[in-house]
Amino acid sequence: MSMNGIDVSGWQKGINLKEVPADFVIVKATQGTTYVNPDCDRAYQQAKEAGRLLGVYHYFSGGDPAAEAEFFVKNVKGYIGEAILVLDWEGEQNVKFSQGPVVAKPFLDKVKELTGVRPLIYMSKSVCRAHDWSAIASEYALWVAQYADNNTTGYQLNPWTDNKGYGAWSAPVIFQYSSHGRLAGYSGNLDVNIAYMDAAAWKAYAKGSGATPEPAPAPTPALSTPAGSTLDLVYGVMTKKYGDGDARKAALGTRYNEVQDMINHIENSSAATLAEETKNGRYGNDPVRRTVLGKKYSAVQDIINGKTSGSGSSAVYYTVKSGDTLSGIAAKYGTTYQKIASLSGISNPNKIYAGQRIRIR
Repeated sequence: MSMNGIDVSGWQKGINLKEVPADFVIVKATQGTTYVNPDCDRAYQQAKEAGRLLGVYHYFSGGDPAAEAEFFVKNVKGYIGEAILVLDWEGEQNVKFSQGPVVAKPFLDKVKELTGVRPLIYMSKSVCRAHDWSAIASEYALWVAQYADNNTTGYQLNPWTDNKGYGAWSAPVIFQYSSHGRLAGYSGNLDVNIAYMDAAAWKAYAKGSGATPEPAPAPTPALSTPAGSTLDLVYGVMTKKYGDGDARKAALGTRYNEVQDMINHIENSSAATLAEETKNGRYGNDPVRRTVLGKKYSAVQDIINGKTSGSGSSAVYYTVKSGDTLSGIAAKYGTTYQKIASLSGISNPNKIYAGQRIRIR
């Protein structure tokens, strides 16, 4: 059994979680010992009203582990027992990142002491192998992140991952496989995840029992949920792979709305808008691009090739290099990282990748 879900932070402030399809929603609650996500409770309560399974996370900032744990628990005390608790362990803005489990374990232990709940720990897959996490893996489950590419995607049944293992863990319980998720009900990028458990297991993690978490089960294919990116499925629709009418709805199952939303977007958008999105890789290459853009393909290509001006705007783009940060790029071009993130559809400004093409202005 597996479930699909998203995680959100202040970068998705105001997102309507009643409209976005998800089995679960994990919300950023706190960071360090001073920051509380101002949209946390609104998002949490809206997701709860929509019947989503719930989670909240703390972004570790390199302070005293016990103090950060106490700050987290103080600000999520109303959610304890119904939401899974998570430590977000990332390198950006964490001066103690290189110390790994020596710092992370005291935080996790303190949260368990204060709440009776064993938190999960989130990290990239490469970090699983950068330290000996065995002391943590024996007690705390893993939420891991690894991305195949930066292409937009809907939910995937069998997302790509390398074959190098998860270090001290046999498997993750949640896998975040893209920060460029595109789902119905929200126009920007989202972190998309698959949880290798059912609702009962999720609630058990949230309530806490004092028992060591069991290794994650192997993912089981969900009924009527074809794999592939949203673009793959749109191409399939355009080439009649999924039929029409009720047959198409049945074939696409839970992904029908996200596919139809992209089709409607292409139909209703200007050639200039589609050209910008094409430059950012949203519609791939031929024959996929030619097929999904349909009658607008020639106009879009003319704008891309400089034969027409489209909207007449003078957009500036930059290709991310190894070692770049969004704030550093912003300083170089005299703008802000928030503006670049907004223009480029970047949901998490701490996650950019070498080779990624971003819009500066």
